[in-house]
Amino acid sequence: MKTSQLLKEQVLYFIQESAAHYLNTLQIPVDSARVRIEYSRDEKFGDYSTSFALENKKIISGNPLDIANSLLEIMNSKENSKIMFSNITVTPPGFINFRMREKFIRDYLNSHLMKNDLFAELAEKKKINLEFVSANPTGPLNIVSARAASYGDALASLLSTLGHKVDREFYVNDYGNQVRLLGVAVLLRYKELLGASISFQEEDDGRSLDELIESNVLPAESYRGEYIIDIVTALKEDAREVDFIESKLKTKEYDELVEYLSKKAIEFNLNGQKKDLLDFGVKFDRFFSERSLHEAGEVMKSLTYLEKANSIFTEDKKKVFRSTDFGDDKDRVVVRDDGRPTYLLADIAYHKNKIDRGYDEILDIWGPDHHGYIARLSGAMQSMNYPKENFTVIICQQVNLLEEGKKVKMSKRLGNFQRMKDLIHYLGNSARDVGRYFFITRTAEAPLDFDLDLAKDESDKNPVFYLQYAHARISSIFREVGEDYSLDWDENFEWTDERGRVLFWVARFHEEIFDAAMNREPHRITTYLQFLCKAFTRFYGAKENRLKDSDESTKMQLAYLCKVTQLAIRESLSLLGISAPEKMEKVSE
Repeated sequence: MKTSQLLKEQVLYFIQESAAHYLNTLQIPVDSARVRIEYSRDEKFGDYSTSFALENKKIISGNPLDIANSLLEIMNSKENSKIMFSNITVTPPGFINFRMREKFIRDYLNSHLMKNDLFAELAEKKKINLEFVSANPTGPLNIVSARAASYGDALASLLSTLGHKVDREFYVNDYGNQVRLLGVAVLLRYKELLGASISFQEEDDGRSLDELIESNVLPAESYRGEYIIDIVTALKEDAREVDFIESKLKTKEYDELVEYLSKKAIEFNLNGQKKDLLDFGVKFDRFFSERSLHEAGEVMKSLTYLEKANSIFTEDKKKVFRSTDFGDDKDRVVVRDDGRPTYLLADIAYHKNKIDRGYDEILDIWGPDHHGYIARLSGAMQSMNYPKENFTVIICQQVNLLEEGKKVKMSKRLGNFQRMKDLIHYLGNSARDVGRYFFITRTAEAPLDFDLDLAKDESDKNPVFYLQYAHARISSIFREVGEDYSLDWDENFEWTDERGRVLFWVARFHEEIFDAAMNREPHRITTYLQFLCKAFTRFYGAKENRLKDSDESTKMQLAYLCKVTQLAIRESLSLLGISAPEKMEKVSE
């Protein structure tokens, strides 16, 4: 869909054309002026507004109110003014307000929403890699991962709606010391099931992993959660696994056994993560293994690439990336003095792999503790000749679970944390709809308070049910009076304020989707839905808008308003991964 087809863009073009006419009469260069459009801050003034007179008073050298009135004269003289607007007004200190003509909006909706021709003609289509969640497979997904899953999946849907080819990707960190420590935890918990008495190291005392394993001591930095026992229990159920593990224990081949158990634990945890994601309605196109990069030699190849770009220097036998050249606070080691690559180099190799796969844009959604990582990775991307503007990182901030108004604490390493699957179980049948909505209500880069009590509330106090009730109410209306509605304009139909407001909020559907996708902000859709459904509630709360009590001609026009509202609600909810039920227990006519 070309932006000129958006209602807002058509109004903006009208303003630009009028402003150019006005500036030409004053012999002022058109490109020296700023022309913007916004939604009216108060609906009583109109649908759209421009502050042109206020923003350009210096270059025009006039009083903003006088400038606005002069521009208004030009606007009113234009032929398409009467077609597009029912009125254009000026309000102090110099705003120009536009009220759209209902017929113009209706023709617009008939051309796009009613034909399901939403964004088919977007001029530029991109191939986009969207990486999100990417939680370490050293344990179950927690609620921050659930938030990233909701946000990322909704963003992917929005971008796809604009015509982009979006690949949803999950990066599996299945390599390195944390994975090895996971294997150690599984091994010691296995020994515990065999009768060993396990103790916990409080801080590093210099003992090697072999010594700790032999002494039945779980390392301080290893994993202690109950989910480790779940992994061990699953292994014990397979006789072949038992024979292999216990034979290696007898011969004390700890290195081989830790390597083997770490892979098994990763497989177990990753399968659990995939199930949680599917239960939440989130599907990925690709789960990309970090281990595969190391085994293919791509990690060290990326170092060679950076060296050729003169982005690497040697210091104390270490290979260091010049990340300060790209805004980082210090240069970063990518290869240790013993020749082992750091995690950063593996991440650079992973993003080099994305570049090689031909993506026009690379979008990453990271957790709350990764903000400082952006500059160094962005710098590496630029060193690899990937345009800075084509790589974007969104930080998904912390989630605070609230119960009875109090925060519930969490700690992943100690196993005391809220798992995604626990939240799904707690919310029950409505988990997918309620959970996904609540996680998208704010920008990802702001902390989120998740009110468990409100999420469990099945009345329209729960914002999700409020939206679903509105959709179900419209469905119940059509079940009672039939599905007939009129696409034709009726000159005799009276456009009350409630009718005009719901029509305009429906017409904003395309703009809201477009803006949410372009700004990478799916939370805008939750806000839009609340306003749309409030407008519909006011509309249908008025007696004159009851279909069953109206004459046939009025009923057909009212049914049209109900139908376009229903479509806008359904499409918006669908983009967020939320269902739009036809029936709900509360709804009755």
